[in-house]
Amino acid sequence: MREFRSDTTDYLQLFLNDIPMMDVRAPVEYRRGAFPNASNHPLLDDNQREQIGIRYKNAGQEEAIRLGLQLATAEIRAQRMNHWLEFCRDNPQGYLYCFRGGLRSRTTQSWIREQGVEFPLIKGGYKAMRRFLIDELETSIQCIPLVIVSGLTGSGKTRVLRRIPQHIDFEGIANHRGSAFGREADDYQPSNIDWENRVSIEFLKHRHRRPNKPVFVEDESRRIGRISMPEILYRKMQQASRAILQVDIDSRVRLISEDYILNAWPGYQQAYADCAEEEFSRYVLDNLKRIQKRLGGERYKQVRQCFEAALKEFFIAHSDAEFHQGIKILLTDYYDPMYRYQLDNKSTQILFEGPEQAYLEWAKDYLDSY
Repeated sequence: MREFRSDTTDYLQLFLNDIPMMDVRAPVEYRRGAFPNASNHPLLDDNQREQIGIRYKNAGQEEAIRLGLQLATAEIRAQRMNHWLEFCRDNPQGYLYCFRGGLRSRTTQSWIREQGVEFPLIKGGYKAMRRFLIDELETSIQCIPLVIVSGLTGSGKTRVLRRIPQHIDFEGIANHRGSAFGREADDYQPSNIDWENRVSIEFLKHRHRRPNKPVFVEDESRRIGRISMPEILYRKMQQASRAILQVDIDSRVRLISEDYILNAWPGYQQAYADCAEEEFSRYVLDNLKRIQKRLGGERYKQVRQCFEAALKEFFIAHSDAEFHQGIKILLTDYYDPMYRYQLDNKSTQILFEGPEQAYLEWAKDYLDSY
């Protein structure tokens, strides 16, 4: 016999323990923002939600409920019930929620109960959990020491970051590599709200499992693709101590070519099939055009010609070597001067400077010292 579980307001345990959640809001609401362990099994589809919202506004709650019951035909109700019962069966420790923990979640819970299944809901719903994560993110930012993994473009900062046990990968959560050439082949990024929720949960877990311990994060601009970082987090990063990864120019050129050409190409082949060459060329050349003004006309022309020739060679011989000259120009004439200017204008403590292996050894010792 399944143990009875009460409805909950223990948002902390829900997020710390990755508890599965059934989100019964409409799909449009789910797309705007949800939680990493939530899956959408709506009570109302987008059109039904809109109709009921209009009825509620014009005629009040009773009339809105009456319309909802009319729209919930036997066929639709059976369809919904199959999804709900399957979720309950597969996630016996889960919970359900709607926007405020009100009518939709109570209706869903009641209908499931009629099938002999007790399944608890989250009081306050999405709105209360979202508020909880916003507040907790601010608390985390204020109390967790940050160490910025810094270094010139192409130093392999993300690779090093992921080898440090106590880290949060902002770019990984954003599905973007954080530069003009950073979008993935599928060009998918979570909503800004989803990104903030996930980051808040990562900080929350760190704060409760490793109190007062620092977290390593990669040096980022205010935006990661279409994701806009909260101002409080960005300010904290600008003031945080940093450790600088040192890598020679030729290694950086190879790393960039590997990440943005060799490793990116299979994604385009999978996503675009016969159109992969056209789309990959657009990815390379359109992203270069985005920094045309900052490069200057002559340098832009020089790099574009290099990349156009490199693309032809790449599609024929599958060699990325022809990209190296253009990448080196971008690094030495554009990215490196910009990075050094930004670093010179930061009055933050530099904890360490060195190559990858020494960096990782230092990071381990640094974390062990806390």
